[in-house]
Amino acid sequence: MGGHLHWHVALAELALGRDDAALARLQGPITDHLPRGMPFVGLPDVVSLLWRLGLRGRRGLPWSAAQQHVQRHFAHGSNPFGELHLAMLAAAQGDAAALAAVAARLPVLLGRGLPLIVMSHGNGGSSLGHHDTAIALAQAGYVVAAVSHTGDNHADQSKEASVMDRPRHVSRVIDHVLTQWHGRDRIDPNRVGVFGFSSGAFTALTVVGGAFDLGRIAAHCQLHPDHYACQLIARRPAAAAALANSGVQTGHDTRVRAAVVAAPALGFTFTRESLAAVSVPIQLWRAEDDTILPQPFYAEAVRAALPGPLDYREVPKAGHFDFLAPCTPRFASMAPPLCNSLPGFYRVAFHREFNASVVSFFGTALKP
Repeated sequence: MGGHLHWHVALAELALGRDDAALARLQGPITDHLPRGMPFVGLPDVVSLLWRLGLRGRRGLPWSAAQQHVQRHFAHGSNPFGELHLAMLAAAQGDAAALAAVAARLPVLLGRGLPLIVMSHGNGGSSLGHHDTAIALAQAGYVVAAVSHTGDNHADQSKEASVMDRPRHVSRVIDHVLTQWHGRDRIDPNRVGVFGFSSGAFTALTVVGGAFDLGRIAAHCQLHPDHYACQLIARRPAAAAALANSGVQTGHDTRVRAAVVAAPALGFTFTRESLAAVSVPIQLWRAEDDTILPQPFYAEAVRAALPGPLDYREVPKAGHFDFLAPCTPRFASMAPPLCNSLPGFYRVAFHREFNASVVSFFGTALKP
């Protein structure tokens, strides 16, 4: 919040008639803090201060810093308060096209027709595991609902091997949001997407029409007993027997029109034939140095089997858990395996690009 505190000081300097000092603070610590601070805080800070300086007769103001910030974080818009500042930026620069885009987005943000994204976490994960991505989507005008999978979350792993239940959880959340949630009349039921990571990515694939054959697990685990899924199933022999006899299944929910699939678990349970029914846009992510779900049995297997055009992204130097939100120092001390990245990989910087890519993908795939 350092940049925001400097913004308050700059307002005081303006009130005292010290315009040059306020401008210097804007061009110094406030702008310098933009890449490190919360994007939504930086947007009104910079734009409103530039606007105030413009009203006081200053010319040649550094609007480019605000424009770069917008292009990085708000290319597809923001919430109503953010849109006000996007309109101010567009008006100050005489950008009629950007101003028209704000005018087109505001009725949706203030009225109806909002898209819905359901997020599915990984094995033993949390509905908060991708909170930064959820916030990025919400800032871009999406309603986001994050599932906590019953029996397969950080507090309860009694059903961690029962992946067959996961697609049903997603569909029940969609049912609730579209039919019972107090804001249901603001959602466009034809603009529903799903985001999934690891076991959640497996879930996303099944929800969009992928059929999985868990009977393939036994043969895979005979060859690769060290793989994470195989170790998990070895701890649950009763669940392993149920998986072996489960046959080919799907959890297809035709309301879902697009999916972001990050580091999918159990990728080898899908085949070209079992994914043939997937007809919606897919954005598939793979971490180059994923030792939890190693190549070529997971993301690469899914990539090879998916039909049609695919938005495929491979992240250099990334590990499996780098798709989780950047950790606070306290959480990093509690869960190092989830938070530690390889040398040379910067999760915070990656997530700026990752979140922007996810928002952009859904913006195109779920366009009205």
